[in-house]
Amino acid sequence: MASAQKTTSTRLDKWLWAARFYKTRSIARDMIQSGKVSYNNQRSKPSKLVEVGAMVTVRQGQDDKEVELLVISEHRRGAPEAQLLYQETITSIEKREKNSQLRKLNALESPHPERRPDKKQRRKIIQFKNQ
Repeated sequence: MASAQKTTSTRLDKWLWAARFYKTRSIARDMIQSGKVSYNNQRSKPSKLVEVGAMVTVRQGQDDKEVELLVISEHRRGAPEAQLLYQETITSIEKREKNSQLRKLNALESPHPERRPDKKQRRKIIQFKNQ
């Protein structure tokens, strides 16, 4: 991690890749260009130079993560070291947990069937719909 501390600036797409938010730099670039990543609450370009202390909002799946840059690195390392590059805000963690709970409650209210309907059940469904 010593070389990570020597780096004074790097591109936003490269930092997102190094921090393991995205698997490749091209995916990180595409996410930035499509507006799923914001830098200091503003839309930016993949070539934006990042600074320590900046706030980055990253859309991952159904959740938004708001993180603060702690260390600038342009080298991709293991996940434990990558997690030291940023710190997620408390409000972001609370919001993600709340959304997770809401998704779980919604799944309980509308359960999925264990298997597909067989021929007889399909006929009954079609008959019910046509009434």
